[in-house]
Amino acid sequence: MTTKTTWPLVRVLRDRDAGLCLSGVVVSGFGTSALWLASGVWVKDLTGSDGLAALCVLAMWLPTLAGPLLGTLADRGRRKPLLMGVNLLPAALLLTLVSVDGPGDLWLLYAVLLVYGAAGVVHDAAESALVARAVDPGLLGDFNGLRTTATEGMKLVAPLAGAGLCAAYGGASVALLDAATFVLAAGLYALLRVREERPAPPTGSGRQRTAEGARHLWAHPVLRPLVLAGGATMLCAGLNGALVYAVVDDLGHSPAYTGVLYAVQGAGSVAAGLLCGPALRRLGTKCFAASGIALLAPAVAFRAVPSDPVALVCSAAIGMGLPVVLIAALTSVQRETPGALLGRVTATANMLVFTPNVVGLAAGAALVELVSHRPVLVALGVVLLVTAAALRQSPARAERTLSRSSSDASPA
Repeated sequence: MTTKTTWPLVRVLRDRDAGLCLSGVVVSGFGTSALWLASGVWVKDLTGSDGLAALCVLAMWLPTLAGPLLGTLADRGRRKPLLMGVNLLPAALLLTLVSVDGPGDLWLLYAVLLVYGAAGVVHDAAESALVARAVDPGLLGDFNGLRTTATEGMKLVAPLAGAGLCAAYGGASVALLDAATFVLAAGLYALLRVREERPAPPTGSGRQRTAEGARHLWAHPVLRPLVLAGGATMLCAGLNGALVYAVVDDLGHSPAYTGVLYAVQGAGSVAAGLLCGPALRRLGTKCFAASGIALLAPAVAFRAVPSDPVALVCSAAIGMGLPVVLIAALTSVQRETPGALLGRVTATANMLVFTPNVVGLAAGAALVELVSHRPVLVALGVVLLVTAAALRQSPARAERTLSRSSSDASPA
């Protein structure tokens, strides 16, 4: 009987609010993953341009750079109605895309994707704060692990479904599907039984309020090394991702083989998410994150070996190691941050962690044209090992958070 209830999935789903939050993540994640690929396919079909298709991803990612500013919105009111609103807003905007049927209408698509990305930044910040309030602190690690499992699981099926729907019925059909998932997600969040008090009126200038999240992260002895390690890891992950086509070419396969490697990597991430809750409780946040980076390091380095079995094992190990530091950082942010700051701190942490990934992708795309990918992969493995060691040796004692913070809890 006790064995059954220790499984993370059972523990989370037995908690009504945790189950509703997770369901909202699954539903909206499916629509987002479908649109992510289908928007580029849609533009490619309309224009034949690879560059214009790539701008779709840029439009969705660009608002991440404004994370600290957008995160202040998640701290100015109650998070539940805000979370419902940032699901319904993109749902309404996506409906306008039914009018896009030629290159001259692409400005509308890019504008919607830009607002879509900004709403996503606010959504993630508000969701993190609401989850910290609605979910039992002892379930945060399990929830964040399962959130990763759900997100990665959607990436295995949703892009293919979106691409197929786009090919059969056009890009507007994927936009309508995504709009429906946002409406459904808003309905799920509306069912949450969470009581929120209206935040106190903001004090100080807008610039001061925006900077508070960054100050909290930088001053905190646990959050700072975790976020820095996350940023360094995602920079290496971006460089590694940009080299995947060189790796596939070295294996003697066509570019389509990258789909196999990404599928195996996604399966590894799904498995990692299921194991994260128990591992966090056993190892502690810092050791858990360092272990994930240490697993990632040899997996990246050994991709330099031109062998199919080695490449598949490395892809699975990358999938298992990469999400670990991200889950550890998010869980620590939720536990170590006062509730009034949680939106800004989450958005700032996401900016610092995920922006290096985009930089790494761009740098890797240029680097692969200049040098062989093999020494670069080995060097990335060494950098990741150094990052894991530095994180393992960082100070372990956290400052006490405010006693009235909803996210205050004992370490896992």
